[in-house]
Amino acid sequence: MSEEINTVQRREKIVDLLCDEGSVSVNTLSQLFNVSTVTIRNDLRNLEKKGCLLRSYGGAILNKQFAFDKPLQDKSRINFGIKNIIAQKAAELVQDGDRIILDSGSTTALMVPYLQSKRNLIVMTNALNIAYDLATNTDVEVLIAGGSVRKNAYSISGPSAEQILRMYNFNKLFLGVDGFDLEAGITTPNFAEAYVNKAMCEVSHQIIAITDSSKFGRKSFCMIEKIDNIDTVITDTQIPANYLTSLEDKGINVILADQKPTTHRSTLRHNRK
Repeated sequence: MSEEINTVQRREKIVDLLCDEGSVSVNTLSQLFNVSTVTIRNDLRNLEKKGCLLRSYGGAILNKQFAFDKPLQDKSRINFGIKNIIAQKAAELVQDGDRIILDSGSTTALMVPYLQSKRNLIVMTNALNIAYDLATNTDVEVLIAGGSVRKNAYSISGPSAEQILRMYNFNKLFLGVDGFDLEAGITTPNFAEAYVNKAMCEVSHQIIAITDSSKFGRKSFCMIEKIDNIDTVITDTQIPANYLTSLEDKGINVILADQKPTTHRSTLRHNRK
């Protein structure tokens, strides 16, 4: 198991170097990580399959279409207007007395002000900023998963967070998205975060993915959940037509947050569980 984790961590560091430098060489990586060039080539081949990079002679270059990890403050500034509309629409799905999970992320964080009118909520989160903002609401019982803090993301991950999550069951999970691909599923750049997100999916009756349309067609390092297991997707009208059609064909409830009700195209999904 430790060898597998070391491999994942090495590949994550290769991705970090690509983000910083734009390109990497096999020989340099071999010396840096004290592994053979064969091992590095296997790493690059694996990362190329995931969409992280494009292999070149003697190394690799960054694939700029890949969904890379960014600090939360940077994410919050990207597409803020539409994210806020999506967050408001997502909050409308929360009923008084619900037990919900709010995943860490810039769009889920924007849901907090729209939950102020809800009553008797239980909210589990792995986001320090979300827990802090919810703590002032006396009608919300806030649960937080314990573990290691990712400082740039203000999120908590690790085996203890996964164990705590599996002690409960929830009505709804609001899951943030780094990459959303019809084949690869919902993905994230961080493997520890992916494990926590998987645990969230396991203990939630409904999985609700909330994402602006820029995330469609992107793939990231670690898979969280297959598309078929998602109940609802809340996004905007710029979703690619083939994604909208494919999701609706799968029976997934697609809510276009910025679309007028008179032209709403979402479908209702039969209860999955």
